[in-house]
Amino acid sequence: MRRITKQINVGKVKVGSDYPITVQSMTNTLTTDIEATVKQIKSLEEAGADLVRVSCPDKESTKSLKKIISQVTIPIIADIHFHYKRAIEAADVGAACLRINPGNIGTQDRVAEVVEAAKNNNCSIRIGVNAGSLEKNLLKKYSKPTSEAMLESALANIHSLEKLNFFNTKVSVKASDIDLAIDSYRLLAKKTDYPLHLGITEAGGEFSGTVKSSIGLGILLSEGIGDTLRVSLSDDPVKEIKVGIEILKALNIRKTGLNIISCPSCARQQFDVIDTVKQIESKFSWVKDPINISILGCVVNGPGEAMHTNIGVTGGGNNNHQIYIDGKKKFVSKNKNLVDEISNLIKEKLNQND
Repeated sequence: MRRITKQINVGKVKVGSDYPITVQSMTNTLTTDIEATVKQIKSLEEAGADLVRVSCPDKESTKSLKKIISQVTIPIIADIHFHYKRAIEAADVGAACLRINPGNIGTQDRVAEVVEAAKNNNCSIRIGVNAGSLEKNLLKKYSKPTSEAMLESALANIHSLEKLNFFNTKVSVKASDIDLAIDSYRLLAKKTDYPLHLGITEAGGEFSGTVKSSIGLGILLSEGIGDTLRVSLSDDPVKEIKVGIEILKALNIRKTGLNIISCPSCARQQFDVIDTVKQIESKFSWVKDPINISILGCVVNGPGEAMHTNIGVTGGGNNNHQIYIDGKKKFVSKNKNLVDEISNLIKEKLNQND
């Protein structure tokens, strides 16, 4: 059961337990390169992003942010560190959310100025606690980043906003260590009902980062913890969106796009399963309608899996491949190019859904 939380607004997107878990990423272009940043934001939205974060390290970046926001439709989160004036500027130019750590923004007076700007512009705030940038007093108290230190930081920062009557808040307690991140989120989930933004920060490259994020986020999501997430990869941000969506699909939290059940292949396969799957995934990566497809190379598990999918293919000898539609045998395909056969079936299914 999903943890019950407050509901907040991030622009036009609702975040909280009453709404779907959102997937976001962050641009890695120079924010001052408006054209490149807008192009990347649109690519992320096309991949299925619900929110996009943009870094604002200097005044020129917040000036550029205004032009960027005017050219996109997806809500933009401004990523702010240290410079409280950048947060104010970002809120004033239309950011839907400010990602800040009140602990490194400065005095409570500065936090108050940021909150005032957020209120005036209907802008939410994410309190972003990170194991790599904990407050010095907490590092001294706990000697190193611990889940208790992460919790104390988050609660102190929540309190600093609540004293200013600000509650349009979501919170994260990210760490690159999976156990530390999981323990921190579990503690925080018990102490507050604000929406939580999940992430295993600085998770690494595509392969290792996908594995770490899938384990960490998967455990938390399966426990009902988490309302929005980012997969952090040292790679194309579009891959972060794809991995995030696949994590939600694997947990049956989100149903969107192709869900392909396929075998790893062996000597029994009657066609090239691996190449077929790769081609179908690439060809129909744009599909948003949920379609379950089974592509198995032989009759060992093929018929059983096909009975539970929208489109099923079971490899048969002499190029006689059994095709299932909505769990029922429909015909035997003698098409040597199964990619064409499956593609036509997907198109027919999409036309039926229109």
